[in-house]
Amino acid sequence: MTKPISPLLPIAYSKEVASAKQRGAPLVALESTIITHGMPYPGNIEMARSVETIIREQGAVPATIAVIHGTLHIGLEAGELEQLAKATEVMKVSRADLAFAIAERRTGATTVAATMIAAARAGIRVFATGGIGGVHRGAEESFDISADLEELARTGVIVVCAGAKAILDIPKTLEVLETRGVPVVTYESEEFPAFWSRASGIRSPLSLNSPAAIANFQTVREQLGIDGGMLIANPVPEADEIAREEMEIYIERALDSAERDEITGKAVTPYLLSTIFDLTDGQSLKTNIALVENNARLAAEIAVALGE
Repeated sequence: MTKPISPLLPIAYSKEVASAKQRGAPLVALESTIITHGMPYPGNIEMARSVETIIREQGAVPATIAVIHGTLHIGLEAGELEQLAKATEVMKVSRADLAFAIAERRTGATTVAATMIAAARAGIRVFATGGIGGVHRGAEESFDISADLEELARTGVIVVCAGAKAILDIPKTLEVLETRGVPVVTYESEEFPAFWSRASGIRSPLSLNSPAAIANFQTVREQLGIDGGMLIANPVPEADEIAREEMEIYIERALDSAERDEITGKAVTPYLLSTIFDLTDGQSLKTNIALVENNARLAAEIAVALGE
């Protein structure tokens, strides 16, 4: 582990990431909430290792991001990754409380928004995740809108995902992204995906068919001085998807359950994902792992293309 670069903002790079930065090698950021809040041990550590391996196989370097005892880590050593996967009482940190976790020397797993902030701070241009947060169903009453959308509007990182999580209001999520000027590009499809399903029934605002085209699009944005991130929606592989019609049944049941149990705030998404896991007899998790691996592969290819 390299020494933190600033006594004012404790940041530590893993040996692999530090070496990649020195060489100018392509890097791909990875969030850590999927490890701490997305699935139980040991499945979470197996998934994390698999995703990192996929990125290396494509010629890029993975940088899993987390706050550990108040230090922002860009890349985790094998032992640190194992410890995080086993940890309990880990904060789920976004823009609002990332600095709090560091200031109070807490351990926190980064959401999409917090990972984007850290990646940009570290000079990493591409980030792979499962699905972004967005506008929750019923947001016209609850005002529950993820900070991920605002972060995409302000932070210049390419985010590769399988679309917005299907538990959300996807049309409203896309509307907010359009209003905030965030390019939404679906990879190799004209239809925006719905996380566990390849199709949402909504036409994608934009589509591109190669990592090189995505890299070129981002380069032109930068040449024009356009700030903010870009969202790349990468449909889950066909062999792994759960049909949209089937998923809607499970989602509605999970939403009803969350309302009965009065689940609110940051607890909503983990609760819904856990409930859907039970309703699908674990298939939703298998699909989740498949789409994360698929996104990591594409993100690495984009990172490599950006460096060419």
